[in-house]
Amino acid sequence: MPDADELVANALAAVRGTDVRQAERQLDRLMVGSGAADAGTAVDAALVRRLVRGLAGLWPRGWQPVDVHRITGRRLDARAAGLVRDAMAAQRRDQADPVPQWWDEQLRELGATAVTDQPGVLAGWSRREGLDRTDALRVAVDVLALVESLPPIAVLRPPPGVTGAALPRTAGAARTGSPMLDRVRALLAKAESTTFPAEAEALTGKAQELIARHSIDEALLAGGAERGDAPGGVRLSTDSPYAGAKALLVQEVAAANRCEAVWSDDLGFSTVLGWPADLVAVEVLYTSLLVQATAAMLRGRAERRPGSGRRTKVWDESFLNAFALRIGERLRAATEAATDAATDPADRVAGADRLLPVLAARGAAVRERLETLFPGVTRHRLSVRDAEGWSSGTSAADRAALDVGGVRRPRQVPGRPDAR
Repeated sequence: MPDADELVANALAAVRGTDVRQAERQLDRLMVGSGAADAGTAVDAALVRRLVRGLAGLWPRGWQPVDVHRITGRRLDARAAGLVRDAMAAQRRDQADPVPQWWDEQLRELGATAVTDQPGVLAGWSRREGLDRTDALRVAVDVLALVESLPPIAVLRPPPGVTGAALPRTAGAARTGSPMLDRVRALLAKAESTTFPAEAEALTGKAQELIARHSIDEALLAGGAERGDAPGGVRLSTDSPYAGAKALLVQEVAAANRCEAVWSDDLGFSTVLGWPADLVAVEVLYTSLLVQATAAMLRGRAERRPGSGRRTKVWDESFLNAFALRIGERLRAATEAATDAATDPADRVAGADRLLPVLAARGAAVRERLETLFPGVTRHRLSVRDAEGWSSGTSAADRAALDVGGVRRPRQVPGRPDAR
C-alpha cells in the first residue's frame, strides 16, 4: 500500500492531468489513506508538509505572501486562500533563516499569524470553513497544484534567507502613517464620496500636488546621501473585469509619480517600480481612483440614452480607458506644477540646477531597474471601441481618439516561463 507521500503525489499528478475520473479515484485513495490507524493524520501531514515546502520554494523566485494569497483567491476561491494563509503562517513558524520586518508585516496584514503546528493546519482550516473531509482534501490538492505551478516572477525585495549581497539593496518602504499621507487620504476620501465630478477632480489634483511636493522633498534628502540603494517595487491587483483598463490606470498614475509599470495580465497584477515615497503614492492614488472611476462609470451607465444598442461591457471598457488617460494628464500636470514651484523663486536657475539632476538620476535608476527585471518588456495597445463611452469617460468632445497607447507587459519567450 502506498504511503502518505505517495498518495499525495499520485493525487497531485491526477489533478494536473485531463482524466477527471482518474482524479476522483486518486482523491478516494487519499481519503482511505494507507490503511494504518492514523492514516488520515498522516495524509494531512504529508499534504501540509509538501504545501509548506512549495511555499518556501516560491520566495526566492520573487513571490511574496500577498502575491500568493491574491492569486490563490483569483484562480481558486476564498476558502483556498484561507488555507494558503494558514500554511504561510506554519511555514513562517518553521523558518530558520532571517526574516525581514516587511515580510512579517505582510503576513500580519493578511491575518497569517496562527501558530498551529503543521500537522494541525489542514484539520483546523477545514473545521473553520465547515468542510467535510472530501471537500477539504480536494481544495488542498488544488492549492498544492497551484502553488507548485507558479512561474518565477521579478524579485522586488530580498526574501527571507537571502542576504543583501545576493541581491541589490532596495530602498526601504516609506512611512505609511505620515501626516502628509493622512491629508492625502482625507482628500481622496472626499473625492470618492462626492457626486460632483469637478469637485472630485479638484480634490484629486490637490492630493497629487501634496504627493509631488513630498516626493521632491524626499528626493532632495536622499540626493544628499550616497546609500547605493536601488528602487523598489510593489504589485497592484488588476483583476477582471476590465483588467486592461485597470492596468492602464496603474500605468498612468505610476508615470505621474516618476515610476514605471509593467502589466502581467495572466497573473492579475501590475508591477510598479520606483522610490519608496512614490510607490506609496501610486498605491494610495490607484486604490482611490479605482473607486472613483467605478462610481463615475455606474453614474454614466444610468445617464446613457435608452436604446443605444451598445453592449454595456464595451461601453464600460471605453469609459475606463478614457478615464485613465484623462486622470493621467491631470496628475502629470499637478506633478509638473509642484516641480516648478519647488525651485527657489528668488533664483529659479540655481533651484533647477539643484533639483532636476536629482530627479533625473532617480528616474534613470528606475528605468535601469525596469530593464534589469523586465528585459523583454513589450507594449500592448488597448483599443477603445465605444465613442459614447469614450466621450463620457473624458467629458470631452474628442471622439476621434479611439486608439490609445497601452500598457507594457513582459515578452513571452517560446519554450520558457514568462519572465516578469
